[in-house]
Formats: sequence, structure tokens, C-alpha cells
Amino acid sequence: MERFNICIIGGGPAGLRAAIAAGSAGAGVLLIDENDRLGGQLIKQTHMFFGSEKQDAGTRGIDIAEQLVNKVQGMTNVKVYLRCAALGLYDDKVLTVLHETKYRKIRAEKFIVATGASERMLAFPGNDLPGVYGAGAVQTLMNVYGIVPGQRVLMIGAGNIGLIVSYQLLQAGVEVVAILEGSPYIGGYLVHASKVRRAGVPILTSHTIMQAIGTNAVQAAEICALDSHWARLPGSEKTLEVDTICLAVGLSPLSDLLWQAQCRLTYIAELGGHVAWRDANLCTSEPHIYIAGDVAGVEEASSAMVEGELAGLAAAKSLGLARVDVDTAMSQAREQLIALRAGPVGEKIRTGLALAQMREDEQHA
Repeated sequence: MERFNICIIGGGPAGLRAAIAAGSAGAGVLLIDENDRLGGQLIKQTHMFFGSEKQDAGTRGIDIAEQLVNKVQGMTNVKVYLRCAALGLYDDKVLTVLHETKYRKIRAEKFIVATGASERMLAFPGNDLPGVYGAGAVQTLMNVYGIVPGQRVLMIGAGNIGLIVSYQLLQAGVEVVAILEGSPYIGGYLVHASKVRRAGVPILTSHTIMQAIGTNAVQAAEICALDSHWARLPGSEKTLEVDTICLAVGLSPLSDLLWQAQCRLTYIAELGGHVAWRDANLCTSEPHIYIAGDVAGVEEASSAMVEGELAGLAAAKSLGLARVDVDTAMSQAREQLIALRAGPVGEKIRTGLALAQMREDEQHA
């Protein structure tokens, strides 16, 4: 059985920054990921990041991934296992994994779960036809493998993911027939919405899909308008000729491993679904398990990276490791998170985090 100070599960933005932070503090780190390369969602994000210089503003996600991976690979005390799927995390501090074709047991004093989130889907007639994709799958096809999903796309969802993927489809020469949004308001940043609108793509708020039409694949989609109660407006039905329907209707924290490890979880809609209780250092109800990134609450990649750094530092500090000024670095990470969640855009996240803390306090009362 291999032994490490800290084992990090998930090699996306949160996991990479956690590995760098914990490794810099002097911990012996194992970073595992089920894919054949590190980077997570960053490897398909060709757009430039917003925020401040500390959050890599003006840098494309694919370039941020490369920078983080290079740092990890340059650290002698950080080991990486790719094609390594976590199977179970137990209270004796043992993680079981399937590493390529081998079953392994890994013991660590602390674990950081950074498994990210999974795409949500919509239930409608025909949603199992070839040509219906999640937005993340479309990004993977185009930005990782260079394959376009179709020629005429209907996008469902006008959050940041729906808007960004729509623009990337346009850049690849694909026609985006329309973007539908069930809410009366566009959920993503207006700068993204303006870019697709300037390209001639209509964004239809208070609209949804009724069904996908086709025999062996998507050939069309029937849509309709919604009233203020989210009910279908009779007579508003339209049929759009499309060969691809792309669903960008949100993400849910990928918390399966936390359930299995018996961490206390609660459902908080503002954070995307079931999330684990955590303290100010992102430690869960199980003192050997920390969380970071979308599994802690769905946010932008910038927040995931800062949470990863905080969790990595906190886990290292809990082991008495202090090769760097851990307290100062942790304080700076918390300040960055506050700044990232400031203003109207971060209100939902602030509400969710406050609710999670309130429920934790109630549990201990």
C-alpha cells in the first residue's frame, strides 16, 4: 500500500492548485485523475478569463491548464496517477482506486476531493436521439478533438456556458439557430450575450424546448414560449430545423465519493445541489477530508483554483507542515474568494454559502 501526506482526487483547476499549494508547503502529494491528461474543464476553455491579474485575467483556460500542469510536473514531491478512478474512500484513511487495469489501495493522512461537477440534462420527448448533447460534451468534441457536433445547433440555456459554447460554435463555422432561456433573464455575463447577438444569434428568453424531432437523429426541434408561471403559452409553438440540440442547463456537484465517505451533505440550490458541509478551511465533517472546486458548490474556474489553494494549504497546515507562510497565504486566498464573490454576480453563491454555514451551525446546536 502506498502512503502519502495528502491525496488529491481530481486533476482539474481546483485539484491542480491544491497539489501546488500542498506540495509547496512540503507535503508528499499524490494527485489522481480518471482521464488521460490533467486540466479538467480548463483543457477545453479557449476563452479568456475575467477578473484580476491574480485570477489570470486575459489568459485562456487552455493556457492556464498548461501553466498549472507544468508546475505540478516540476515538483519532485508531487506524484501523478492518470487513468486512475477513485472507487471508495474509507474512515481508516484508505482510498481504493482502479489505476489503469490495476486495483490499488492508497493511504493518506488527508484527502482533498476536487471531483468537479456533472452536467444536468432535460427530460423531453426525443432527448435520447443522436444529436442531443451536453454543452461540455460539445466543448470536448470541438476544443479537444477538433470535431464539430453538427451544422445547425439549437442551444438550450443562456448562462455563461451556453453563451460561451455558442460563440465557440460560431468560431468553428457552425450556425447557431437560436439560444433558448426558460428564465425571463439572461443568466450569463452580458459581454458574452452581446458577442453572440452581434453575430446574429437570437436569444429567446422565457422559451423552452418541447421535443426533439427525428427518426434516427435530430432533424428539428419544437419550441414554445413560457408565461410568468413557466407554463406553455398556447399558440407560441415553433419548429426549428436543426441537426444538433445542445443542453447548457446547469451543473450538479459530483459528490458521490463524499456520500460514500459519509460526509454530512445538504441540498442547497444556490450551490448547484447536494454539497458537503465545510468549515472556513474547506474541511468537511470528516476531519481527514477537504473539498474544493465545483464539488463544493458550482462556480467559475477562478474560484475553484483559489479554493484548491486554500484546501491544499489548510490540509498541509493540519499536518504541521510550514515550508511556506501558510497562514498568510490562506488569508490571501480567503480575501480573493471574497473579491470573486462580490457584487450582484456573486449574490447567489454568497447566499448558498451562508445557508450552508447556517445549516451546519443548526446541526451542532
